[in-house]
Amino acid sequence: MDAGRADGAGSRLERSSHTAFIRNNTLFVWGGYQVSRLPEQVEAGQDVVLPRDEIWLCDLDSGMWQQKTISGDVPSDLSGFCGANVNDTLYVFGGCDSAGYSNQERRIISDLVSCLQTSCTNQDVCFPPFLKKMFSADVSQPCCSWTRLTDAKGTTPSPRNEHSCWVHRERLIYFGGYGCKTIGEVRNTLSSSFIVEEMSWATIGDTLFRCWGWNNEVHVFDTRSSTWSKPETQGPAPAPRGSHAGALLGNKGYLSGGAETAELDIFCLDLESWTWTQFDLLPSCAPLGRSMHTMTPTSDSNLFVYGGLGIDGNTLNDAWQFNTRRREWVKLTHPHKDKPRVCHTACLGKDDDVVVFGGSSNLCIHMDLVSVLRSPVQNHCRDVFIFQTRPYSLYRLCEDFIGGNSELFRLQLDWLPSKLCSKIRKRVEFFSAMKLVLTA
Repeated sequence: MDAGRADGAGSRLERSSHTAFIRNNTLFVWGGYQVSRLPEQVEAGQDVVLPRDEIWLCDLDSGMWQQKTISGDVPSDLSGFCGANVNDTLYVFGGCDSAGYSNQERRIISDLVSCLQTSCTNQDVCFPPFLKKMFSADVSQPCCSWTRLTDAKGTTPSPRNEHSCWVHRERLIYFGGYGCKTIGEVRNTLSSSFIVEEMSWATIGDTLFRCWGWNNEVHVFDTRSSTWSKPETQGPAPAPRGSHAGALLGNKGYLSGGAETAELDIFCLDLESWTWTQFDLLPSCAPLGRSMHTMTPTSDSNLFVYGGLGIDGNTLNDAWQFNTRRREWVKLTHPHKDKPRVCHTACLGKDDDVVVFGGSSNLCIHMDLVSVLRSPVQNHCRDVFIFQTRPYSLYRLCEDFIGGNSELFRLQLDWLPSKLCSKIRKRVEFFSAMKLVLTA
């Protein structure tokens, strides 16, 4: 289903690195970036952050989109943020705003000198606030509004982006990411928990005051008490990383990829005992290592992985299922081989469907001993496509057959009860939109 053709929204919906969730069979999409269409930026193919004061809703029965405004304390132009839904409230944490960072940094140089002299670790002074603030918006309300959470208790994590989040018992459990720390924080952090990226530090004169790198930290935000905490974990923790994928099954959080490994790895964190487990798998049976992919729970024991940027530098279109009980990977055949994706979203829909939206179809990175080459212009997508992960019920099969062959039942549709008739007509709209795309 092509979102632009379905409702005329066109290029407004093209995006990558956004957040999405499904509520009442409606797909909610917020944030991300796309290629600028400003005349002075088209040739360079510059990516621009999409408006933060709007959220898009797609009725997955009809395939129709609508746009909803979010007022209030709107977040900055964030990229690499992490979004999560808790009881119809969208939470956004972290991210990077390069323009705001530059402006803030010019204002705080004198404070940083003072920090160096006192070994200060006050992040409100040492770092731009937008990189570590939490925003929330109740999207179930007809008129929703952003709220900046300023009264949280506990210690807020250091600034970061490209991290992940599990939602468990109304808690947001964040893992990893790429970000910055003060020298004082680095001294108090285990070397195995934070890897400094070479040539990514800042100095005042000859004095080092800030480092950038990857971490494998676990931070918890309790949405009920608005409290941050950092549990002590046990077991073999994953290496510090970002741009990985995470999913929740019961009381366990799973994550994969993001690190420079030849095969896709799998780790599990028990969210009650805070113990890590690494799955030891035969390299010949595991998918290619990757980042910027998605992992979606589809049953009590299965995780569905799609796409991503492979360690070979190409955007992938393969689908895999990992069974957590048998501890094995199975490569899946699917009808979407023409839709490679990176920086997309994948949500669990009705009947255990995996609903994929957006992302880029042609990100390509090649590295040699001298340079890193990236595809000049990313093709940001706006389509929704669905992976069926289990047999449909007879009701679903009938619903889809009638919706896809409405001309055969034109007279009989009015005989149905009003509620059922309304639902079937939505399915007619959905399949009609698909046919327009296929014949265009």
